[in-house]
Amino acid sequence: MNLERVTESDRQDPIQRQVLAEPLVPVGTVVLAATPIGNTADASARLRSLLEQADIVAAEDTRRLYDLANRLDVRVGGRVVAYHDHNERSKADGLLDQVEAGASVLVVSDAGMPTINDPGLAIVRRAIERGLPVTCAPGPSAVLDALVLSGLPTDRFCYEGFLPRKHSERVQYLRTMRTEPRTMVFYETLHRIDESMEDLLQVFGPDRPMALCRELTKEYEQIRRGSIGQIRQSVIDEPPRGEIVLVIAGASAQEMQEAQPSQFSIEDLALLAQGLAADSGMRVKEAIAQVVQGHPLPDGSLPNRKQVYAAVLDLKGQG
Repeated sequence: MNLERVTESDRQDPIQRQVLAEPLVPVGTVVLAATPIGNTADASARLRSLLEQADIVAAEDTRRLYDLANRLDVRVGGRVVAYHDHNERSKADGLLDQVEAGASVLVVSDAGMPTINDPGLAIVRRAIERGLPVTCAPGPSAVLDALVLSGLPTDRFCYEGFLPRKHSERVQYLRTMRTEPRTMVFYETLHRIDESMEDLLQVFGPDRPMALCRELTKEYEQIRRGSIGQIRQSVIDEPPRGEIVLVIAGASAQEMQEAQPSQFSIEDLALLAQGLAADSGMRVKEAIAQVVQGHPLPDGSLPNRKQVYAAVLDLKGQG
């Protein structure tokens, strides 16, 4: 009897064998790879292979790249180039020329996924325009970590990056987010967290649920959950340290309804314009323009000036 030996490879289905047979570092391809955001142990086996085997490694900070490689006990095998916010547009095509010639180009940021508040978008866009392949080696993400640890709804969310630096711009921006129904994720720096929490309290009120997440994946990871008022007080009582992600609950149906601008009828606007013209001495058409500008419709558009003017004439006729 001829007994055929069955190996572990034979037991795998064809699709699984095909996946295992594919090279970890594809040739002629841009690879965006996520790096640990704090805990080195989160580095994937795929990231290690990419660091060792990619022809070119485009790094946001070359010193941090080598530090990461040392901590992972791997040797960066390819040519290393600096690829950061100030040069990514000018460097993209040169790197893509190498990809077109068959090289594998690995793009890494200091921590997390390239393009998420980090360099990488320019080379992705140019690669798409030039018809060159781009792929991703997924991994750690402060945005997703904070979202899932916040305890707030995750079915619909929006990532908004860093809050504006200046107080006036930050307040104005937050006001545009007041009726956002999705869970919102923001980055914030340590030296601005106190002012930003004050602005969140001013715009959203004290009762909106939120979470302040700091030092994610690190030894002193901390998630503070509660209302904006409670988290604001905790920032005063115990100023947080490290890198911070803020997760804010979306607006409730009641909050969205209360925030809707009151809608004036054409007749109401005509009365306002007529009164403004009489009190200020300005022409009726100028008064109408001012009143219309100050009373937008719920969808953001402006009432029809001709209709308001016609209503003003009707009022004069009735008088």
